[in-house]
Amino acid sequence: VQLQASGGGLVQAGGSLRLSCAASGRTFSVYYTAWFRQAPGQEREFVAAVNWRGSNKYYADSVRGRFTISRDNAKTTVYLQMNGVKPEDTAVYRCAAARNNGHDYDLWGRGTQVTVSS
Repeated sequence: VQLQASGGGLVQAGGSLRLSCAASGRTFSVYYTAWFRQAPGQEREFVAAVNWRGSNKYYADSVRGRFTISRDNAKTTVYLQMNGVKPEDTAVYRCAAARNNGHDYDLWGRGTQVTVSS
């Protein structure tokens, strides 16, 4: 069972990027799937989360109104649409799944680098 994040890259401030988090391997159920990010020298921070049905979504204050999390269960993929990006959004973005409850993320994917130029 793996999570694989992709879609990162270099983008200018004000631009858009869409990250994907694809699950592979044995089918598993999740309570929530989330995106986290970590910039150099900083602690990891929560970005956004979505529940299995896609009906509940949560965002960090720093991205609310600019980023949108969504999921396609048929494709076992969770997306993070990033609009109006800012240089402070530069970080390694990782997706994670909470399989046993709604708040402990126990399955993590490798990160994808997002760099926003000013």
